[in-house]
Amino acid sequence: MNLTTRLERLPVGKFHYKLLVATGLGWMFDAMDTGLIAFVLPALANAWGLTAAQMGIIGSAGLVGMALGAVVAGTAADRFGRKAVFSVTLLIYSIATGLCGLAWNYESLLVFRFFVGFGLGGELPVAATLMTEYAPPAVRGRFMVLLESFWGVGWLVAALMSYLFIPHYGWQAAFFIGAVPALYVFVIRLAIPESVRYLADKGKIEEANHIVARLEKEAGLTPVYTADPVAAGAANGQLAFRELWTPHFIKRTAMLWIVWFGIVYSYYGIFTWLPSLMVTQGYTMIKTFEYVLIMTLAQLPGYFSAAWLVDKVGRKATLASYLAGTALASYFFGQGGSSLTVLFWGSLISFFNLGAWGVIYTYTPELYPTRVRAFGSGWAAGVGRIGGVLAPVVVGYMIGGPDGFARIFTMFTITLVIIAAVVLALGEETKNKTLDEISK
Repeated sequence: MNLTTRLERLPVGKFHYKLLVATGLGWMFDAMDTGLIAFVLPALANAWGLTAAQMGIIGSAGLVGMALGAVVAGTAADRFGRKAVFSVTLLIYSIATGLCGLAWNYESLLVFRFFVGFGLGGELPVAATLMTEYAPPAVRGRFMVLLESFWGVGWLVAALMSYLFIPHYGWQAAFFIGAVPALYVFVIRLAIPESVRYLADKGKIEEANHIVARLEKEAGLTPVYTADPVAAGAANGQLAFRELWTPHFIKRTAMLWIVWFGIVYSYYGIFTWLPSLMVTQGYTMIKTFEYVLIMTLAQLPGYFSAAWLVDKVGRKATLASYLAGTALASYFFGQGGSSLTVLFWGSLISFFNLGAWGVIYTYTPELYPTRVRAFGSGWAAGVGRIGGVLAPVVVGYMIGGPDGFARIFTMFTITLVIIAAVVLALGEETKNKTLDEISK
């Protein structure tokens, strides 16, 4: 019985839920810092007299950092370990968020937002890889979507912070509070073990055996020490970009890059601008924050429903369905109407879009073997961030004119329909398969 077999035979227990919460809180802090800029932008526009284009560039600055951070951290995690890179990236974006509160002009804020994005973009694929490599096959999809659900909680925290603090204490206060997650690094160091699959792949069999044996004892199983052979080339840390485009992986990589680009483009284009877009429709800032807070709450049932479906129906069908649902809701949201109509369709955008995010974070690391799992996931996320860089700027230029609101959401509808079709055409099902089975 090898190490991965021993790891996968472990029943779902205290350790798995502890790991879920530990990585999930890091995810929540990520979302909180990301959400803050969406709520700060309207206040910044008033304070600094920013144009719509400048507001879009502020949103894109963080996405440029995220694109670079995802690739760099993904590469580093396959060489130096998931746990270390998770901690370092969390520290980078927390400190950079606090520095945003000290920004003295537009240019300095752009620099700080870049480093926020760098840390954030690096942390997400690494945390997803770590959780994927520990979750048992039968519940891996559910655990990954539940991990992503902490993003919804983080946005909810950002909305509450903005609603409670920005009107009374200014936009700087929100950023200063956003620096608090830096303290969480110390919790990570104590609560999260290194990935057993990573250790075995690097030839650190004794350390991997020690972790698995401890987990087996906690689960009431008898430890069976093993000496897994080191995978060829893994110990040298050889990561070849061209491997992602070999015949075995080309369809997977193409599908992931297209879907990541589209889902990030639509998400950041919609949610970075949502408070500002609603202000342009005549809502007051306080009323806008209230409505966006309600829409944010709709993310949570979106995650939980996707968490149930992803292991029952499968990754492919669930992802395509939730992308199509987001497309439909985006179209009708863009048509405007009464306050209740806008609130209804906006809530459905949150429900379906964030459910889709949960599935893509489940799906991506499953499609690559251990030696390039974080590397491949990081590149997919990095390419996706290019879409995130473009979207806020594109929306900033489209927002003018009497029909700008409708045109923006029609564009997102078309984007989402296309990537849903790509999933159906190129995706393969990974439900209930072990990671070793998928990577063959």
